This record gives sequence, C-alpha cells and structure tokens, in this order.
Amino acid sequence: MAQEFGDLLRKAREDKGLTQAELAQRAGLQPSAIAHFEAGRRSPSLDNFRRLADALSVTLDYLLGRETEPASAGPVAEQLLRDFARIAAKDQDTVADFARMLAEKGKPRKGDK
Repeated sequence: MAQEFGDLLRKAREDKGLTQAELAQRAGLQPSAIAHFEAGRRSPSLDNFRRLADALSVTLDYLLGRETEPASAGPVAEQLLRDFARIAAKDQDTVADFARMLAEKGKPRKGDK
C-alpha cells in the first residue's frame, strides 16, 4: 500500500502543478516528508494524511486508492459550496455554466489529436 499511496500522492501533486516543497508548505509539513511519502519509505499519520488531502483538494479515498478520480474535496471545495449557496438563484446558473466550461476545457475535442 505504501508505494501505491506514494504514486497517487505524486500524481495528485503533479496534476496540481506543485513541487514537493510547495505541497509541503501547503500541508504544513517538511519537504523531506513529502519525498519519503512519495518514495514509499514512510507512511503519513492520519493527521498528515488529512493535511495532504486538504492541500491537494482531493478525498482521502483517492489517496488511499479507493477512488480512481481525484474528486474535489477539502476546505477549498467546502468554501466553494458555501459561497455557491449564498449566490442568487439566477446567478447560480451562470456559475454552473462557467464551471462546466472550465471542466470541459481540458478535454480533447473530436478531431483533435
């Protein structure tokens, strides 16, 4: 499990465009801890597991290999949901359209190689 976790942690970090040092700073950990986790030499405590998931805005289940896609989670996603609930109904449609556009942005289009 340690190596699988390390691979998932590295993938999530790289998907966010973060260095090990940047992830460590966001999670309140030492950069060497991130290197050890990714290499499978150490396993994080439960508290550090939560810190890593929050810093990457993914679920614990993703980092454990129980989910195949890194669903948004953590403080950023929670704040987004709180803010969305405070937006007027007519503006929620605009926000939802914008979110769909951003979600589709990275997907290849038909005919693209």
